[in-house]
Amino acid sequence: MTSTKVQAEIYKWANKDGEYKRQVSSFRDMIVDEPGAKFTPEAGRYHLYVSYACPWAHRTLMVRALKGLEDIISVDTVHWHMQEKGWPFKDGYKDSLYGSEFVRDLYFKAEPDYSARFTVPILWDKKTQTIVNNESSEIIRMLNTAFNKLVPEKAEINYYPDNLKAEIDSVNEWVYDTINNGVYKSGFATTQAAYEKNVYPLFVSLDRVEGILSKSDYLVGNTLTEADLRLWTTIVRFDPVYHGHFKCNIKSIEKDYPHILKWARRIYQMPKIAETVNMEHIKSHYYQSHIQINPTGIVSAGTGPNLAEPKIV
Repeated sequence: MTSTKVQAEIYKWANKDGEYKRQVSSFRDMIVDEPGAKFTPEAGRYHLYVSYACPWAHRTLMVRALKGLEDIISVDTVHWHMQEKGWPFKDGYKDSLYGSEFVRDLYFKAEPDYSARFTVPILWDKKTQTIVNNESSEIIRMLNTAFNKLVPEKAEINYYPDNLKAEIDSVNEWVYDTINNGVYKSGFATTQAAYEKNVYPLFVSLDRVEGILSKSDYLVGNTLTEADLRLWTTIVRFDPVYHGHFKCNIKSIEKDYPHILKWARRIYQMPKIAETVNMEHIKSHYYQSHIQINPTGIVSAGTGPNLAEPKIV
């Protein structure tokens, strides 16, 4: 990508004050177990397109694994190097359904006049050959409950239980704004004022999370919920990427947040979770795709804290 195109792209994401603005997802249909529904739960009908590098896509891989949906919903992974045309399929990473070159090809297949950004995750319907949903927060809720009849042994696992919904929603709101998206609003800021407007609230919220986790194993109800899963994919990227690459360096998880670190290890050590983490993809993507921030493309050496040790009992 030429420097002119890079600058055009980053400023397209920022407003006139230099603040990063995240795109609102376009495809918002839901899979529901109801007669006559457009999208109903069926084994083998749906397909996920994800990036191991993307924290939003990572959420869907986690819930797919935790809910035992590997044989119900297939998945393809893109290459880590985002290019001028977006996420590519190359170097052994393939679109097994259509042989697409880029994720953008799927968007145009679903909507020929599509004109927004080409994001992952994508929940794809093989039957009607279209995108069901590209909003990660909604996809994980579908995966949480919509397929329970197909995996009855996992039906009692619920990451968004009725008695905790209000509290989960409340936590999600400030975590998303100041942490999940806060790292991006800091890292993609194009003015000093925009950067400082977002980086300080980010650490206020991390301090708040540390306080919660000093008294509880999890964020809500002392049980694993979607609030934990949504935050965790940001935390696992924090020290190796956001701390340096996005200039979120007031504190680090490993040195300054012992309770967040223990919580991160607890989740990482759950069955199947470590398999969803690909640090090579994560680091390579951020440091070599965001050349407006890191024009040399040099990838930092650190990989963050070892989440596999010590073992959390």
